[in-house]
Amino acid sequence: MDVLETGVGPIRGTYLPSTTDHVLWGRLPCERDDAVLSVEPGTEVTFDTISHEGILEDQGRDPLAYFAAYDVPVLADAVALAASDYERTFGVDGPHVVSRPVHVRGARPGDLLAVTILETLPRVPYGVISNRHGKGALPGEYPLEGDVFSAFARVDEAGTHGLLPLAPGGPAEVRFPLAPFLGTIGVAVTGDQRPHSVPPGVHGGNIDIALLTVGSTLYLPVQVAGAGVYVGDPHFAQGNGEVSLTAMEASLRASVRLDVVAGEDAVRQFGEVVAPLAETADHLVPTGMDEDLDVAVQNCVRHAIALLEARYGMDPRLAYAYLSAATDFEISQVVDVVKGVHALIRKSDFAGVTR
Repeated sequence: MDVLETGVGPIRGTYLPSTTDHVLWGRLPCERDDAVLSVEPGTEVTFDTISHEGILEDQGRDPLAYFAAYDVPVLADAVALAASDYERTFGVDGPHVVSRPVHVRGARPGDLLAVTILETLPRVPYGVISNRHGKGALPGEYPLEGDVFSAFARVDEAGTHGLLPLAPGGPAEVRFPLAPFLGTIGVAVTGDQRPHSVPPGVHGGNIDIALLTVGSTLYLPVQVAGAGVYVGDPHFAQGNGEVSLTAMEASLRASVRLDVVAGEDAVRQFGEVVAPLAETADHLVPTGMDEDLDVAVQNCVRHAIALLEARYGMDPRLAYAYLSAATDFEISQVVDVVKGVHALIRKSDFAGVTR
């Protein structure tokens, strides 16, 4: 597998590298942040992204030293960011590295920004899966010892599967399929306070929805003029729930198309969007979020009912019944303070609907 250093290898769209001056570390963009790029709707943008694993303070903030035992290449932009004087406070700011905002001309509050995933290219042939500091689905039980347990996962020669051992230091015998995606996709919030990078919200952010692979689209309610879209938190694979705290975190080169859905069209297609909404070739994917998982499920159900009512004219009582009979509600993640749930509404079930 080729290592995709800055500017090396295929670049599909307008290019935004992940050099230190093009990223934020631990916080997300807000209204006061200047855009690093301004594009017209419909533009394809290629983002280089950096995984936070291997650069964090609890791993030494020295990726060359951290990965030396594994004899693997380390990206120069990750080395540069870790060695920089970037101002952040470990344990206060989040871990994630995200791009600085991209301005999409004409986007305004009331619109939806549509981010369609076109391509996800691994930049390195490995990733890291971590459990740390009593976080994850089993706080107080894991890590078993120390503050951090990080599992190094290689990519197989075909580039299709991740490899893990059965015991630390053992041979890589466990194979699981890779499905690269961006854990963080969001739009800038109003005001002059940058949000923490961990909890997701209406702005999107760290939603960790693993089905946002190539071909999918994420719709986000625009908060500020120009949207201020950003991406980061790259993954090679993740199980729904992301229970240990991280998934297979690994740097990607991701190309997306940025479109604007005008407010009136957005309401007609999706209703009043109160949370991020995804779409794949087969499914509409409303979401629900809250610190309480029960409330997150309730919010997702409400979002799904409103979506079916707006898009297909379905009576809310019948929509509720349909969701109970035919729709899976899945846990996106339970480890980001604000928990996430998403529903998988089959578009084919409504193929005969005329409005």
